[in-house]
Amino acid sequence: MIRSKLIQFISSSPFISPTSFSTINKTFLSSTSNGAIYSIRMSSSGSGTKPKVFVSRPDIPKAAMKLLEDKFQLTIWTEPRPVPRDFLLQNVGGSDALYCLITDKIDKELLDAAGPNLKVIGTMSVGHDHIDMPEVKKRGIQVGFTPNVLTNATAETTLAVLLAASRRMFEAREELLNGGWAKSAWGPEYLCGQELTDSTVGIYGMGRIGQAVMKRLKAFDVAKFLYSGRSAKPELKDEANFVDFDTLCKESDFVIVTCALTPETKEIFNERAFSLMKPNCVFVNTSRGGTVDQEALIKALKTNQIFSAGLDVMTPEPLPLDHELTKIRNCVVVPHIGSATYKARTDMAVTTAKNIIAALEGTPMPAKLC
Repeated sequence: MIRSKLIQFISSSPFISPTSFSTINKTFLSSTSNGAIYSIRMSSSGSGTKPKVFVSRPDIPKAAMKLLEDKFQLTIWTEPRPVPRDFLLQNVGGSDALYCLITDKIDKELLDAAGPNLKVIGTMSVGHDHIDMPEVKKRGIQVGFTPNVLTNATAETTLAVLLAASRRMFEAREELLNGGWAKSAWGPEYLCGQELTDSTVGIYGMGRIGQAVMKRLKAFDVAKFLYSGRSAKPELKDEANFVDFDTLCKESDFVIVTCALTPETKEIFNERAFSLMKPNCVFVNTSRGGTVDQEALIKALKTNQIFSAGLDVMTPEPLPLDHELTKIRNCVVVPHIGSATYKARTDMAVTTAKNIIAALEGTPMPAKLC
């Protein structure tokens, strides 16, 4: 039953074709400590002893999987969802490498379960707050990540979420479907939103993605760009003004968050920060949900302290169906799709595979975090 479900899933995947796993030779049933039964797939080609790689999802773009299966023995979780924690702990032991995603918590418990053979972790992400970096460094384990390859896709998503929130796109669709449009017809202020033209845009975290967002927003005739973060970037002196955090909050008509989640940025957008913002401010977050105090954001939206919010990230993920953020009319929420283009996800997957290959072969990793 499980094997037939697996084959059916692979056949319907936009990334994987059945022929891409021609070297698969075994599918095992495995039970976890709570009695649940799952399947794992063992894949290898050729002969001889090969390094072992645990892959935490099966729906990895086939170009990346082909690179790995040609060189390693793979243990692959077979269901298109995050691997259950107890299953991962039970089956990761003896692995030389771990191919993971942001949904996999890599902490001391997991590293202990993996054992001393673990040499490299390849995460198919730029963010790495799911990995206990001090613990990994203490053990001398290398970590590869995927910077650069998702910059454009995430910048595009940021603009999409910003426009949806500022021009009330979700509300407009609801009005179209519930008869509200028919009642209001063309009211002068019906579904009016905020305009980018002649506005001030503040970007918190002017890294690769922040700069890519700014580049795209220039086409909207923005009057002024502000940015805040750890330090000023001299190369941007003619394009944007570096300001402190409070000034960014106070003066921006649009506040866009594209920073990394660190102890310094955790819930930096709190009740105080939202109290500084203009009532016409549109708040956009495509970084990490942990940068925002969500209760403070909910209060700011419900009391119209700010105009609206557009979120691609939140806490927790996935967001419960009945979460308050899903019920607020002036909040646009999408399910963490920042890098969700076929090109970006394939590039991320291939970079992750190449990071693992390089580490296990003793060559420089294309994108090494530590």
